[in-house]
Amino acid sequence: MANVSAALVKELRERTGLGMMECKKALTAAEGDIDKAIEDLRKNSGLKAAKKADRTAAEGKLRVVVNNGSAVIVEVNSETDFAAGDANFAAFADKVVAKLAETKETDVAALMAGELEEAREALVQKIGENITVRRPAVVEAPVVGAYVHSNGKIACIVALTAGDEELAKDVAMHVTASNPRVVRGEDMPADVLEKEKEIIKAQPDMAGKPEEIVEKMMVGRINKFLKENSLLDQPFVKNPDQTVGQLVKAGGAEVVSFLRMEVGEGIEVEKTDFAAEVAAQLKG
Repeated sequence: MANVSAALVKELRERTGLGMMECKKALTAAEGDIDKAIEDLRKNSGLKAAKKADRTAAEGKLRVVVNNGSAVIVEVNSETDFAAGDANFAAFADKVVAKLAETKETDVAALMAGELEEAREALVQKIGENITVRRPAVVEAPVVGAYVHSNGKIACIVALTAGDEELAKDVAMHVTASNPRVVRGEDMPADVLEKEKEIIKAQPDMAGKPEEIVEKMMVGRINKFLKENSLLDQPFVKNPDQTVGQLVKAGGAEVVSFLRMEVGEGIEVEKTDFAAEVAAQLKG
């Protein structure tokens, strides 16, 4: 068995970013050959990534790139917020969005094929958590702008018919803060309206009222609901005396669409009763 020096372990740690014990184990197995140790670790990274693939990754960051009428956004997930704050995670997320901006490839498997998948597996090995990539999207319009909240967990891209990127960015900032459902009231899906009507009808002050009164109250409350949830009707966050619609019109533009994302949307996180889990392990 080769005598693995502390200096050799230190060099492997610096080159791979892995823990001391893992580096020492790899060097011992490779009989002190650092290049072979690195090769073996790379081979094992795929296995480690596969073992962690069924673990839920619902934390992470959003990355956005805007370039001359085109914007891309992608979500890169980790298991913990701590890992999402790691410099290696940030560098990987930057690589993913850079490739998305270059290729406009929105199929995750195709986007990740090759070097990016290798980089993902290496990152899984390095930080010890499942890392996933999802929801790559491309928005193209005469004018696009984007805003990413300072925590990197909420982002929005806005498409305009005219105006400039700063105007689109202001609208995107508003969307991240106010979270409208649609651009215009008429865009609201019929099923959402029906559900809202059911909720309104079930409210206590509707009980016992004549049908025609209920209908009048319904119209007023539905209009209020639409106004509150339609981007163009919302008071602009930077100037509540002006609606977003008025802001955009003053800029000589119209809103085509917006795309708002929050980290972890749609990911079902399994809640674990830690005390029960420990008790079960002790009992077992």
